[in-house]
Amino acid sequence: MPQDRTSIDVERRPGPESLLDSRLPQRAVLTLALLSLFAVSPAAAQTNAVCSADKLPSMIEGFFQLTTGLGIVGLAIVWQADSLIEMFTLNPEQKKGLKRHKRSAMRSALVLVVLGPLYTVAGSMMGLPLAECVDLVPW
Repeated sequence: MPQDRTSIDVERRPGPESLLDSRLPQRAVLTLALLSLFAVSPAAAQTNAVCSADKLPSMIEGFFQLTTGLGIVGLAIVWQADSLIEMFTLNPEQKKGLKRHKRSAMRSALVLVVLGPLYTVAGSMMGLPLAECVDLVPW
């Protein structure tokens, strides 16, 4: 019996291959972080191409206002459709599902409306170059 126990203990001990395997992801992440740090620094030193373009900031603002408007209209359509379907639904499980869908649509529209002003305010506080020349407030 004692010989069986030692053979099991030997099998459970980590060998040099398993230690190497556990260190490999850590080394890969460290290498990737160092490479991205040195590779990104020349790109960060360039001037902001979005702000220096003639009509690009106004196109970005218009696109954001358009998508926010479409998101709000989509919320109204989904809300009305779910309410209409809910009137004709007798199953309580389906009604719960429709209410969950309405809440999900409301959260999505809220994110659409809040995200632009939040980026504009936070970006200008952090000194992000895009926030200085593009106004993402949809109203």
